[in-house]
Amino acid sequence: MDCLFCKIVAGQIPANIVKRTELTTAFNDITPQAPTHILIIPNQHYENMAEVASNDLSLVGEIFKAAGEIALESGLGSYRLNVNTGAAAGQSVFHAHLHLLGGRPFAWPPG
Repeated sequence: MDCLFCKIVAGQIPANIVKRTELTTAFNDITPQAPTHILIIPNQHYENMAEVASNDLSLVGEIFKAAGEIALESGLGSYRLNVNTGAAAGQSVFHAHLHLLGGRPFAWPPG
């Protein structure tokens, strides 16, 4: 498979890994949109988070659990979690991922 995130999980492409579990890997985004910008991905390939939810709800929970743990460990008092599903929503890597953003104020609505 020619998936960037699968290659990061396999150790074929270097990344600044923040946290790794049996089911998830979290690493710093290479184009951060906030002082803290971490991607949390399932180690197994799914195209997007909707596909993860359709196949394994417990994995969705593990991804969000990892995000909460990372936010706590990073000292983030408040943060944003973002999921882009599909190209029109801004998804550019088609491996499911959750964005954890923090360290600055955010406006609403986004984008």
